[in-house]
Amino acid sequence: MPAELATRPVPDVAANLRAVRERIAAACRATGRDPAEVELVAVSKYADVEAIRAAAAAGQRAFGENRMQEAMPKTEALADLTDLRWHLIGHLQTNKARHASGPFALIESVDSLRLADAIGRRADWTGRPQAVLLQINVALDRSKFGFTEEDVMTDYPALAALPGIQVVGLMTIGPLVPDPELSRPHFARLRAVRDRLDALGVAPPLAELSMGMSADFEVAIQEAATIVRVGTSIFGVSGARRDGRPTAGG
Repeated sequence: MPAELATRPVPDVAANLRAVRERIAAACRATGRDPAEVELVAVSKYADVEAIRAAAAAGQRAFGENRMQEAMPKTEALADLTDLRWHLIGHLQTNKARHASGPFALIESVDSLRLADAIGRRADWTGRPQAVLLQINVALDRSKFGFTEEDVMTDYPALAALPGIQVVGLMTIGPLVPDPELSRPHFARLRAVRDRLDALGVAPPLAELSMGMSADFEVAIQEAATIVRVGTSIFGVSGARRDGRPTAGG
């Protein structure tokens, strides 16, 4: 075993989860919200099966994975834990959409009408509607996927009418910034996009806003997040995509 692996500290996943939940509760109290309104998704993209089991033993049920090919072996290895809910939070290619419908309780990264249609067609064929979030690139960052605000306003009536999918909310990836307060305008903007879409009146109100990661989820909660995606603060691991794009949870 390489020395760096032998000496790497093993995170106390249960203790880390408690600390994150306490931070969520404190952020909710500070803004007069009920902590039950905020779902914690433990981002397990860099965690192994044993670490995920430790989190599940500590009461965690929602887990987020970036890539289907990495998620599937984990979901299969943990199939005995039948109440786990898996979120796909990373970019999904349209040609892989048919494989994503079903295994995931929520696909958070729908970034085009074409992808939504592909997911919906598969889900409609199986008779199991697929819940999705629309990923919005509020910062217009070229390194990130997602609808622009203008495109989602144009496409939303068609998205809401697609068979096989249920659009239940929006997701965004905040900027990598040294001060979490610098993320606040982006989170506030996602909330404003949600309000504009609801005002169209073409679908039921969007219930979910997925935003905020380890470094900034308190700010996201203050700006109405209902889902926060936290990985490093739980599993003590981090990494980066080979193509340099920001990842959806950390």
